[in-house]
Amino acid sequence: MASQGDHGLGDSQTDFQVPPHELSKIQHVVAVMSGKGGVGKSSVTALLATALRRRGLAVGVLDADITGPSIPRLFGLHKRPEFTEFGMFPPLTDTGIKVMSLNLLLDAEDDPVIWRGPLIGGAVKQFWTDVVWGDLDYLLIDLPPGTGDSPLTVLQILPLDGLVIVTSPQELANMVVKKAIKMADKMEIPIIGLVENMSYAICPHCEEKWELFGPSRGAGVAQDIGIPFLGTIPLDPRLTALCDTGAVEEYNGEVIARMQGWLNS
Repeated sequence: MASQGDHGLGDSQTDFQVPPHELSKIQHVVAVMSGKGGVGKSSVTALLATALRRRGLAVGVLDADITGPSIPRLFGLHKRPEFTEFGMFPPLTDTGIKVMSLNLLLDAEDDPVIWRGPLIGGAVKQFWTDVVWGDLDYLLIDLPPGTGDSPLTVLQILPLDGLVIVTSPQELANMVVKKAIKMADKMEIPIIGLVENMSYAICPHCEEKWELFGPSRGAGVAQDIGIPFLGTIPLDPRLTALCDTGAVEEYNGEVIARMQGWLNS
C-alpha cells in the first residue's frame, strides 16, 4: 500500500482517473512536460496545437500551469470562458483552438495566484471535469515545471495517451528533465518522445549554425533512456516576436511541418 507521502505513485494510473465533462468527447489527451522551467514548454505546446489545427483537427489546450500561465498570451487570447448551466465553455483562438487557463479568469493577466498545492490541483481537475470541451481530436495539457501537485494531478486523473518531453541543450536541464521522465515511468505513462528546444540559432547574415547553449544532447538523452527523439527546435527571433505579440498561430517555420508528424491520430 502506498504511503500518504507518495500520493499512491505505486498504484495504477486508472485508480485515480475521473471522467471529463459529460459533453466532452476527446479522442486523444497528450501532456507536454519538462520538469525544468525555462525550456520553452508552453511555446512547444502552442506550436504543437497550431500544427495539429493546420491538419484540420479539432484541438484544445488546457493550461495546467496555474501559478505561471502563459498560454493565453501566446495566442493573444483575452476572452473569458462562457459560464452556462451546462458548464464552462472555453474561448477560441483565431484559428479555432479551444483554450482554458486560469489567466482567463483573472482581472489582470499579471495578477499573482498565491495558492497552496491542493487548490492548484483542484483547479486543474475542474478544467477537466467542468469545462465543456466538446468534440476534440486532441487535448494538449501544458504542465508546469517540476514533479509536484499539479503535474501529479494531471498524470493521475487524466487518461493520458502520452507525454511529449521538452528539454534544452544544457546538461543541467537534461538532469532535471530526467526526473520528469522517471516520474512518468513510475506512473506507467507512455512517452511519445523527447524534443530539444533552443537547440541552435542560425546567423541571419552568414547562415552559420550557432549552438548558444552548447552542443545538442537531446538525441543522446533519449537514446540513454530508451525513448524516441522527436527532433530539435531552433531559436528563432520570428517565433519570439510572434509569441510576444500573441500571434503564435501565424508562425510558418519548418518546425510546424515537422510537428505535424509527431502525433498520429
